[in-house]
Amino acid sequence: MSAAKKSHIQATINGEPSEFLCEPRQSLLEVVRNTLGMTGTKEGCNNGNCGACAVLMNGRPVDSCLVLAVEAEGAEITTIEGMAKGSDLHPLQKCFLEEAALQCGICTPGFLVTAKALLDRNPEPTEEQIRFALAGNLCRCTGYDKIVEAVQSAALRMKEKT
Repeated sequence: MSAAKKSHIQATINGEPSEFLCEPRQSLLEVVRNTLGMTGTKEGCNNGNCGACAVLMNGRPVDSCLVLAVEAEGAEITTIEGMAKGSDLHPLQKCFLEEAALQCGICTPGFLVTAKALLDRNPEPTEEQIRFALAGNLCRCTGYDKIVEAVQSAALRMKEKT
């Protein structure tokens, strides 16, 4: 049995041009974590049910465990590492900390990038819209209220800056 031929992929990851090699069967999650060393994206269920591995692909949240890395060719990918600007946290990250919207941290990166996608397309979401957007993300430690409140706070903070 011969080894699978690796594909050369070019994508923009966290705003930077990036190239990597991957096997046809490798998930984007595997490549992000193991090849590119961006371990902020977490592996939860590895079957698309928890949202812990969510990244933005061309501005839309996707479960990276369900996306083949070869599908990233030419795509713009944003991981949790791409949300902060150096040591300056994104308002969502600041609000998650201030509102105590995280505990163990496994689900947090997925919630943050998914919430970012929501606020990028709808800067003034209702509570119902926030809950709907985050429905694919599961947390076993917190109640979801603090997470929703953190997203609401970030929306207000971001609106005040404009």
